[in-house]
Amino acid sequence: MTSSETSRYVRLHVELVLEVTEPEALTDAALARIDTDDYMPDEERTHAGSAVTEDPAEALAYLVDPFDLVSEVPGVELAQASWSCEHIDYDPDAEEWDLGEEDGDMDVQADGGPRP
Repeated sequence: MTSSETSRYVRLHVELVLEVTEPEALTDAALARIDTDDYMPDEERTHAGSAVTEDPAEALAYLVDPFDLVSEVPGVELAQASWSCEHIDYDPDAEEWDLGEEDGDMDVQADGGPRP
């Protein structure tokens, strides 16, 4: 394919595993985001507040916005996004969690640099 035949659209797969070290801070931040959302209807605000209070994964889902991840990237515009959060059992030494560098994937450190 030549560059003129290549699709303009690129699917970016990102998988993050986060450790919730301060669930109360996470919940408070999500509640603050919900309270300041001028476009959220009151009924949805009540439901969202309840969900983030009961589950840190829900709180995280309210705080992570794919648009924020790419809004500063020059030359791209977010066309579509979906995301979810779930509780998992995590063992960093297990083979299933070795993200490796296959197919252009890059394993990075928490500071954003590539792992050696």
